[in-house]
Amino acid sequence: MPTSILDLRHLRTLLALLESGSVSRAAALQNVTQSALSHQLKALEEFYGLTLFERKSAPVAFTPAGRRLLELAQDVIPAVDRAERDIARLTGHGAGKLRIAVECHTCFDWLMPSMDALRLRWPEVEQDIVSGFQSDPVGLLHQDRADVAIVSEVDADERGVGVYPLFEFDIVAILPLGHPLLARDHLVAADFADETLITYPVPDEMLDLVRQVLRPAGVEPPRRTTELTVAMLQLVASGRGFAALPLWAVQTYLQRGYVAQQRIGEGGLTGRLYAVTRQGKKETGRDDAYLEDFVQVMRETSLRTLPGIRLL
Repeated sequence: MPTSILDLRHLRTLLALLESGSVSRAAALQNVTQSALSHQLKALEEFYGLTLFERKSAPVAFTPAGRRLLELAQDVIPAVDRAERDIARLTGHGAGKLRIAVECHTCFDWLMPSMDALRLRWPEVEQDIVSGFQSDPVGLLHQDRADVAIVSEVDADERGVGVYPLFEFDIVAILPLGHPLLARDHLVAADFADETLITYPVPDEMLDLVRQVLRPAGVEPPRRTTELTVAMLQLVASGRGFAALPLWAVQTYLQRGYVAQQRIGEGGLTGRLYAVTRQGKKETGRDDAYLEDFVQVMRETSLRTLPGIRLL
């Protein structure tokens, strides 16, 4: 047999394909284009003369050849990752403190599983969420009061930071059961005009519904705020108003029939989340390996645990 073209990149691609269930999601998980990932897989198939998975299956179904390479990947990649983490510890970059600042109330719902996953990989790292709601988490990076900030938008003129896209998600209107607007195909800005909008107590710039839909249309509905998601849903269920929340944050309440959802806008309303770190740590030799790994952990864990998200 000729010299194998198989390398770690191929094995990681196969694991991503198994975990994500599709080529497009695997490409996002690997931070490559779908075309580049498809080229990797095609090159392997041409080398071995066998297909590795069924193209039209959902989720992906591996062929016997694909399953054999997947077994290899499941043995090799975890061992490589463990070895690299051990080496990072030997060089002094495997322990420390990871201070996380967040701007969104619902971030805590998905951040905890990611922190748990990181703890298993880097048990020497002390993780800490910067207490209280932060209106400017990126500012905390510059003040050396945080190591990573989770935000929905990043100023294009922001200097001295590294920006890492995490995922995109659907934001839906939450209405009481039986509300007449549920019969519509979707909601528009005017539908909110005479309804109380229930939000978290944050600036309007941090509310996607206000920033993307209501403000451009000049609509300013009555407002009410609450700190807790469950309190917001209780107010909606009792007919006190509408809310707009990430679909993944309210999925269980929708499944239980506690409240109902409606699409916002003809094409739907979406939000995005990014991880931001201070730039220059790696260049100055002060980079901590666990900080870079945390970004990938958040992407991988969110893909597994949050329904309906799309990796960026």
